[in-house]
Amino acid sequence: MDRGTERETPPGRGAGDDVVLEHTATGRVPLAVILVDRVGLVSHWSRGARRLFGATKEEAIGQPALDLLPVSGALPDDEEPSPYGGFTAYDGLGPDLESSLDGRLSYPAAGRARLTVPERDRVDVLWWAYPLVGPGQERLLVLAADAGGLRQDLPEADRAFERIAPGFALHTDFPGADELARRLPEILPSMSVGESARIVAQVLELGYPVLEFSQNEQVPVTPDWGVARRAERKARRERAALAAAEGLPLPQDVVDEGEDLEYAAVRERLEFLNEVSGRIGTSLDLAQTIIEVSKAVVPKFTDVAGTYLREQVVAGEGFPDGVPDTTTMWHRVALEHTDEPGRWDDVVPVGEAMPFPAHTPFFQCMTSGEPVLVPRISEQMGHMIASQFEKRDIRPLITGRSMLVVPLKARNVVLGFMILLRHPERVEFNDMDRVTGAELAARAGLVLDNARMYTYQESVAETLQDSMLPHIPPRMAGCDIATRYLPGTLLGRVGGDWFDSVKLPGARTALVVGDVMGHGLNSAAMMGQLRTAVQTMAAMDLPPAQLLRNLDDLAQRLGDSYLATCLYVVYDPIASELHIANAGHIPPVIVRAGDGRSELLDLPTGAPIGVGGVPFEAVRVRVAPGDRLVMCTDGLVEVRGEDIGVGLAALSESAAHPAASMDDACDTIIRTLNIRGGRKDDVALLMARLNGIEPDDVAEWRLSLDPVEAGRARAAVREQLHEWGLAQLADNAALLAGELVTNAVRHSHGRRIALRLIRGDTLLCEVDDDDPTLPSLLGAGPDDEFGRGLHLVGVLAREWGASRTTTGKTVWFELTLPRR
Repeated sequence: MDRGTERETPPGRGAGDDVVLEHTATGRVPLAVILVDRVGLVSHWSRGARRLFGATKEEAIGQPALDLLPVSGALPDDEEPSPYGGFTAYDGLGPDLESSLDGRLSYPAAGRARLTVPERDRVDVLWWAYPLVGPGQERLLVLAADAGGLRQDLPEADRAFERIAPGFALHTDFPGADELARRLPEILPSMSVGESARIVAQVLELGYPVLEFSQNEQVPVTPDWGVARRAERKARRERAALAAAEGLPLPQDVVDEGEDLEYAAVRERLEFLNEVSGRIGTSLDLAQTIIEVSKAVVPKFTDVAGTYLREQVVAGEGFPDGVPDTTTMWHRVALEHTDEPGRWDDVVPVGEAMPFPAHTPFFQCMTSGEPVLVPRISEQMGHMIASQFEKRDIRPLITGRSMLVVPLKARNVVLGFMILLRHPERVEFNDMDRVTGAELAARAGLVLDNARMYTYQESVAETLQDSMLPHIPPRMAGCDIATRYLPGTLLGRVGGDWFDSVKLPGARTALVVGDVMGHGLNSAAMMGQLRTAVQTMAAMDLPPAQLLRNLDDLAQRLGDSYLATCLYVVYDPIASELHIANAGHIPPVIVRAGDGRSELLDLPTGAPIGVGGVPFEAVRVRVAPGDRLVMCTDGLVEVRGEDIGVGLAALSESAAHPAASMDDACDTIIRTLNIRGGRKDDVALLMARLNGIEPDDVAEWRLSLDPVEAGRARAAVREQLHEWGLAQLADNAALLAGELVTNAVRHSHGRRIALRLIRGDTLLCEVDDDDPTLPSLLGAGPDDEFGRGLHLVGVLAREWGASRTTTGKTVWFELTLPRR
């Protein structure tokens, strides 16, 4: 059968907006064109529609489409037909038009109906419905024609609307076309110069953007995504020119409404791609991006979409260059479909990883980086694909479906691919769909790669941040500690907030919270340097004000690019005292155990670290057993546009809230202050319950520099441990204490040394002397007289160490208390 074309008389030539289908065997057949908006009302009604359905344009515009067009179901016997006709649909001739009108079908459809028009015989109508996408009001395009004007049998009539493949060549004499074609591949990836030349010619000749292109051009009257093409319009113009040359009347329908339909269809595809682009990449979260990409194409473009990514992409890692091979593992990260729920879940579960053999279309796609089109999956191919799935028969799900496999790639690297399947009753994928799918995949690949790179960089930054944050034990001498760290909500989530605790001589504990101003890796690196410096100087038992002074000097030597705030607290559980110095940090909160009230400590503010030349002051604060100290960075209390005093008041109030544990208390503070919203900075929070150490749990002795004092120390330790009910530890503790006292007597320059026992969560033994030289482990031979003492301490003690003090050094060891 010869192919047909659509014609419309141009404005001003006498035929208004008539659209006709011209066929050599049947003549010119009027074609009705109707647009339906998103609420189901008619927004466009051509003259062909008036002739076919009986209603004028004025009567139809704004009326429900269901009242005007042939929908399913016959009119009841007692109901009069509408002024525009009564309709019934033929059985078994495709989906009824009502399914398209009310939005139940999301893909193009076609069918046949019979209608009754007042004062006319019953008319057989062929109809085609095309769902529209995009931000406009139009939802559906409906084309219809009188089947009787063609032939009476539907199969023969329908062939008048079959696809055509003219196989034409476009050309142009535009002088800059060659240069434009040469440069087009620079902005359109995966395109040859020949392809770009054809696109340039098409753009210049058509006069509007080209969205998809193919040597197989299609007419938009079959249930497909095809649009009327330039070849048909060119043929019509050639006929018009021939008629003029032979002196025949010039056809009045050379420029027809089909051109408007072509432009609408091109716009439809462009709007679809724009819609997809707007729906994907809303965040840099890789998991969310994967879900967005899968949902964007179902059901408008495909009925099933399976997304596979390389194993390293899922893990947020880099991977080697080069083409994937049969050993490359691919993770199924998403599966979206329109089938009944659960039908795919057991057969192809999300999360499964598998390689793909070389004979599969998936391997061809991933290695070539080009889309692979399978018009229909045959029984043989279905069996071949199903062989990869052990103990699962996937053939019923895929056989007979049309398949398009598109690569997800960025920077010429294949990150993954998408398997797109259409139901057997839906039109199969074609060359235009392959181009559209490739464009969709290209956009999705870039979005996924951005998310992958962000995930990778975020993982690196968070690893750096975590490595710099200490793992503080929940119990220190005389206090319990709980901490929280929250990364910022900005894209550069890594910051310079930190907390720390340092064990000091005399069962004391240094508590630190600091904040390097700014964000990013540089701030985190600066934080790491300052934290290390604080630990080193704290181990020297420097007074708080002196420590901040030294830290400020160090920051200036490191450079003047960064400032930092720091709050340094030394807790003495024996004296029940805090010794605090502040360098521009927000003050801590004390929650009193007696009455449960909370207060912000009034401290000398001090200048931030790095300012230089500003003195620091330290104050002492008395505390009672059970009091809680809350220290945090300003990210927790500061909200843009709000006075920080409001946040500090909220911190004090939430800190006083009763809690079952320290962790619960921290969570209450975080939850309460986060409700206020607006937080973008990272947060460091440290809470310490100051339990104290009772005087009865401390024993001290002053010893002279006489070697016999080692024996006295051993006897004193045994006696004290028996008194405390720790006889099980007496022998080991006495032995180790004697070794430390022996070393102190040998190396001390003063007249006295001190021995201290502290009973807490562990048994702590300390020996002080005035020699600043720290002891070190030495290798002792069989005949050596010295060097075995510290080896013995290292073997028998739970933990041991040494630190300098302002008057010398302290050497200590801990023993684990026996279970009660």
